[in-house]
Amino acid sequence: MLITAEQFAMIHTEAVEAAERAAAQYVKESLNNRDAFPCGFAWVKVFGVKLNTKLGKIMKEAGFSKSYSGGIDLWNPSRLPYQNVDAKYSGASAYAAVLKSYGINAIAESRWD
Repeated sequence: MLITAEQFAMIHTEAVEAAERAAAQYVKESLNNRDAFPCGFAWVKVFGVKLNTKLGKIMKEAGFSKSYSGGIDLWNPSRLPYQNVDAKYSGASAYAAVLKSYGINAIAESRWD
C-alpha cells in the first residue's frame, strides 16, 4: 500500500468529515440533539500498518496509536463531545468506510463504559 503523506492527509480529512456528519446525524435523528445513554467509546482499528513504517508514521501524526489487541487505533474520529456510544460508533464506522474505499483495512469498534 503506497500512500503518500499528502494523500493520507486528504484521506484523513475526508474520513473525519464523514465521521462528523454521521455522528451529528445520529445525535439529531436518534437522540433529539441531546446526549443520552448508553455511554462508551468508539474507535477505528486499522490492520496491516505498523507505526514504524512510512504510512504508520503519517497515521501516528493524525492521531493513531498502537493497539494492544493488534493493529493501530484512532479513538473517537468524529470528535463528538457526547458520551453516547452509538453516536460515536456511527462516526467511527463512517471513518472506517472512507479508509476502506482507499484500500486500507479498517473496522469500527466500540465498547460501553
